[in-house]
Amino acid sequence: MSKKTLISLAFAIVGLAVLSHSTFCQENQSTTIAPNLITDRSLERTSFQQVGNYDPRYDLKTDVVMVYGAGDDVIDAIAGWREKSGSKVAIMTGIAWGGYEEYLDGKFDGVDHWDDAQVRADDSQMLHGPRVPYLSPSVAFTNYLEFRLRKLVDAGIDEIYLEEPEFWAFTGFGESFKREWKIYYDEDWIRPDSTCDAQYRASKLKQALYRRALDRVATGLKEYSLKRYNRSLKIYVATHSLLSYAQIQMVSPEASLLDLPAIDGFIAQIWTGTSRFGNFYNGVFAERTFEMGMLEYGCMQELTRGTGKRVYYLNDPVEDDPKHDWNDYRTNYLCTLVASLMRSGSHYYEVAPWPWRIFLGAYPANDPNPTTIPNDYATTLTLVFNQLRDMDQPDVEWLDAAQINGASDPRSVQTPGATEGIGVLLADSAMYQRANPTSRDSAAQEPSDPLRPTANEINSLNDYLGLTLPLIKRGVPVDSPILDNIIRFPGYLDQYKVLVLSYDFQKPYSSGQHAVLADWVARGGALVFVDSRLDPYNQAKDWWNSSAHAFDTPGDHLLQLLGLKPDQPSGKYQYGKGVVFVERKRPSYFSRSEQAADEYRKLIANALESVGLKMIERNYFLKRRGPYLLAATMTESNSDEPLKLKGQFVNLFDPELKLQTNVEIKTNERAWLLDLNRVTAPAPAALASSCRIEEIIETATEITIKAVSTSEIDAATLMKLRAQPKCVKIDGKPLESFRWDAASDTLFFKFRSSGAATITIEK
Repeated sequence: MSKKTLISLAFAIVGLAVLSHSTFCQENQSTTIAPNLITDRSLERTSFQQVGNYDPRYDLKTDVVMVYGAGDDVIDAIAGWREKSGSKVAIMTGIAWGGYEEYLDGKFDGVDHWDDAQVRADDSQMLHGPRVPYLSPSVAFTNYLEFRLRKLVDAGIDEIYLEEPEFWAFTGFGESFKREWKIYYDEDWIRPDSTCDAQYRASKLKQALYRRALDRVATGLKEYSLKRYNRSLKIYVATHSLLSYAQIQMVSPEASLLDLPAIDGFIAQIWTGTSRFGNFYNGVFAERTFEMGMLEYGCMQELTRGTGKRVYYLNDPVEDDPKHDWNDYRTNYLCTLVASLMRSGSHYYEVAPWPWRIFLGAYPANDPNPTTIPNDYATTLTLVFNQLRDMDQPDVEWLDAAQINGASDPRSVQTPGATEGIGVLLADSAMYQRANPTSRDSAAQEPSDPLRPTANEINSLNDYLGLTLPLIKRGVPVDSPILDNIIRFPGYLDQYKVLVLSYDFQKPYSSGQHAVLADWVARGGALVFVDSRLDPYNQAKDWWNSSAHAFDTPGDHLLQLLGLKPDQPSGKYQYGKGVVFVERKRPSYFSRSEQAADEYRKLIANALESVGLKMIERNYFLKRRGPYLLAATMTESNSDEPLKLKGQFVNLFDPELKLQTNVEIKTNERAWLLDLNRVTAPAPAALASSCRIEEIIETATEITIKAVSTSEIDAATLMKLRAQPKCVKIDGKPLESFRWDAASDTLFFKFRSSGAATITIEK
């Protein structure tokens, strides 16, 4: 613990009359001062991205603001945000697309580069916007982008975010890509849609090209910054989850970026637009935003686990589609927000992209009378944005409701909070099988075929979801460990008791992965191998069928290491101290009906039993993070009963922040609660606020709070005090009303924000 923190804690103990709570701005906080909303911006826990010049109406007062773009006009915007926001200023720009016409038109180096555009099978360019193509990232393009970004380093930037390295799976017909194929494979280009092998190899190349582009740009810029300014530069990649890219038919570097030392971390670009992607469960196609959010944030949590690289979880209070109404935006935002909070592997958040469209936009865009953001939603959002800075909590656990309700001693509750230790392995190669001829060569002729997926199941990636949704829907927090990481990081699998694997929608990149898996089973793990052996991508040219001891499928090699036959039938088999369950069905089969999902859950329950665990099935998730409770109750589960909690709570989604002693979370609802029974912060303390509170100063007669906030919102604050105050003033003017709650010793007040305020509470 630092000397500064020790001194601050000593001040709190002796109760000095004047105390600035800003002294508690340490990265690792003690639970004795939670919650702590006074944090230093240097911690960089929250951020947002915005294009253009500063505007107080969408200055979210986060630690970092990422100004978007790489042109010369961005330099003025950087200066404005740096001067007026008080936040650290970074840069974000696209690496697959952007306003790069000077490069495309040959104004940069005298060479026309429109042949870098990604091209479909019909020879049309894949465009992100007018004259903005998705790019096949040539060496020339990386040289150009590095040149553009050097100017921003010259402007003092020391943190750059490169956004969305994306190559559409159904492209690969452009001249630039054909040249890259010749260089990479030392053979003439082959149409990606001609065979499964060609599509698989095209996707491997697409991933390699963006990995190369990011490595060249990041390494070049870091060298430039050090050589010219002796200044370290951080480079982050903003990327969808592996699950999202596989679903929407894109290829991106994902886990392979962990091999690049110049990449410092990621933004997990997960929001309503990715998580509402429809899928099948119990044979019904629907949006399942919360459940998909749990899986998406779980993918990104696993991507960086144990690496030391930072990952920001993004949320978006609206989304790219402007045709929805505010109720839709709010409902789906809370789905993804709570899902991100339940994945506690990170306490860093991008609280919003493009806040101008949140606070100034009118929706639905196609409605004759669109409306701007409701005041209560604006208050809730700014409350959330500030509270997200307090999620570095060491006390994290899944809970049973009985541990909150009615138990005099929560430790007496015998039922675990949830069944942990289950992982469904997911590989980068899940992105390699997502375009033609996938549906043509893989789809079942009969919808009931248990060994082949339907075309719709292929399109929604239900081979992966058939192995995960049946568990998520029953309150089992299944993880998605990254198959590619198991030979990158020793001990990566040690936290798992049961692993589920299929090669019907993905493939292993190395035989060494199988050696690690076999060792894990031999030491006592339970492997559930769900594989039909019929996936046509088994014929793609790769390590399992290219050596002297070729195998028909990669799974055949794994089973041989486990002492089993390539065509081993369904059953349970011992290997060392562990066990292998072989299931000869296509994974998507388990998404077709309730009976099929039950069949899969029984298989997982048997695997858990073999390692001494029991599967706990509920219709809710409940998780503690310090003084906070995250809760979600699901539809399509084993019960329609609401989750009921008793205690002293404040619902952080309530713009009035009222005390609740009984909370009921109904089916398909979510909640983020402040558990006042766990709050041990000494009064005076800010418990929740729409403002960024920078300082609290107490004297014998009053408490003064220095606060900043997004302007033109109704800013709400909940304070813990020792006694009821006489008066609350905003910039010297008394508030007409405020609320005191004697049961919790809390003060609530709200005022219309102008961007900054001095709040005086008279004792």
